[in-house]
Amino acid sequence: MRLSELLDEATAADCDDLDIAGVTADSRDVREAYAFFAVPGHAGDGLAYAADARARGARVIVAPRAAEVGLPLVVVADVRAALARAAARFFPRQPDIVAAVTGTSGKSSVVDFLRQIWLTLGRDAASLGTIGIVDKNGAHYGSLTTPGPVALHQSLDALAARGVTHLAMEASSLGIDQRRLDGVRLTVGAFTNFSRDHLDHHRDLEEYFVAKMRLFDTLLAPGRTAVIDADSSVAARVIEICEKRGLTIFDVGEKGRAISLLEAKADALGSQLRLRCGDETFAVALPLAGAFQISNALVAAGMAIACGEEPAQVFAALEKLRGAPGRLEFIGARAGAPVFVDYAHKPDALDKVLAALRPLAKGRLVVVFGAGGDRDRGKRPLMGEIAARAADVVVVTDDNPRSEEPATIRAAILEAARGVGAAQVHEIGDRTAAIRAAVSWLRAGDALVVAGKGHETGQIIGDQVLPFSDRAAVEAALQGESE
Repeated sequence: MRLSELLDEATAADCDDLDIAGVTADSRDVREAYAFFAVPGHAGDGLAYAADARARGARVIVAPRAAEVGLPLVVVADVRAALARAAARFFPRQPDIVAAVTGTSGKSSVVDFLRQIWLTLGRDAASLGTIGIVDKNGAHYGSLTTPGPVALHQSLDALAARGVTHLAMEASSLGIDQRRLDGVRLTVGAFTNFSRDHLDHHRDLEEYFVAKMRLFDTLLAPGRTAVIDADSSVAARVIEICEKRGLTIFDVGEKGRAISLLEAKADALGSQLRLRCGDETFAVALPLAGAFQISNALVAAGMAIACGEEPAQVFAALEKLRGAPGRLEFIGARAGAPVFVDYAHKPDALDKVLAALRPLAKGRLVVVFGAGGDRDRGKRPLMGEIAARAADVVVVTDDNPRSEEPATIRAAILEAARGVGAAQVHEIGDRTAAIRAAVSWLRAGDALVVAGKGHETGQIIGDQVLPFSDRAAVEAALQGESE
């Protein structure tokens, strides 16, 4: 493919006739006749790798400024955006319908639910996000919430080639801010909620919010639809941004007008809903527990309807939903006490999970959790306070300590947890031992959630990723108790 077909700025650089065999921002991936995009990183300048790219066969360098690199060089204003647009042109096929959802929590569940709805309605659908690419044949591989632009567009092209017509994808603040979604032809965008997260990457909550809003004020074309959880604390601000962009608003929830949640009653491990959409009222037996799962299901339903599905069929499909892997996932029980695994690793998510499980705990609500190292330290005491206030038994353990001393991370959580509430607070650093102990303490009427890892299969200690699964650890503990 000619460089001028990949890059708008190529003509001005007088190298538009160059044949390009591939695009990348990683010099290690450069092959003969590739275009190397010198993307600046947190720790270095992408141009520092131009010599390596040239040695590996790069034909042209695309960079944010002029430099002597021994190859034709094209200067662009935004090298990340240029890379994403080039990747979209190099891998031009995309599913007919692409739906993207952003928000602090719930993205994985929403895209999984939307994929399930579409499959129930006979569409060839897939989802892309934290738990990987999933289609009718199952999960293919793990992934960043939003993959890099080359991997993303390569995946979109491959999915379309396989006949996938409907794709639901997560849109993280980092993915949006780093231009990874540029070039994706979005049909609909959605917003779930907003709370503290990723302050190790964003300077403050406002910058974090602005990054998410780029999905609506830049990426989603005017005239498209924005599905918004109207019960979110920032819903009014999101709606205002979407209206200024010229988007059609489809709001859902108790305050929603497009889908109004008229009533919700807890029913064992599910919820009985009464909804209004248009002039009709619908009764839905949702097989998911908790207010946050109801919100996620309604956002997914709104996205399906916004993409042209009939409301009655969509609401019928909600009754067949299964929880996303590692999202309030029921693993088993001891003495009649249910045990769940959930991905909650931020304050708001932990708060919502404990609130969802409280009605199930006629006895004690038990939680096992920790906090990641080399990440936002401010959320550690917040999570400790939430756990001690909302649960009866708290077990603080390790969760991806990375390069930090695990005991230091636990101490920050424990100090806050012991300062509020009347919960029993325990410290068991070894995660397997913590899970085993919590399971052994269960009695009839209790409920246990192991929070933080969800679907993950590794524990990051230092620079190593050691095999570890909360689900497997819970299953082993339950099996041990039954022997």
